[in-house]
Amino acid sequence: MSLKLGKYMHYKGKEYEVIGLCHHTETLEELVVYRSLYESEDFGKDALWVRPKKMFCETVVIEGKEIPRFEYVGS
Repeated sequence: MSLKLGKYMHYKGKEYEVIGLCHHTETLEELVVYRSLYESEDFGKDALWVRPKKMFCETVVIEGKEIPRFEYVGS
């Protein structure tokens, strides 16, 4: 499964930028590296995050409707 670099909208409404993919050193699980495109009171501006690629690309069910956890919105 390929993943485009660029901006994504989380299903809760905040925007993030996927900046790359990496691998867990022990399990070799593929992880997505992304940055928040907003300022957080707890984590500041441009906080970096990682999430398993499988989880990043999965869908969630909200009010009975299946939607992407993160939706690509452009580069």
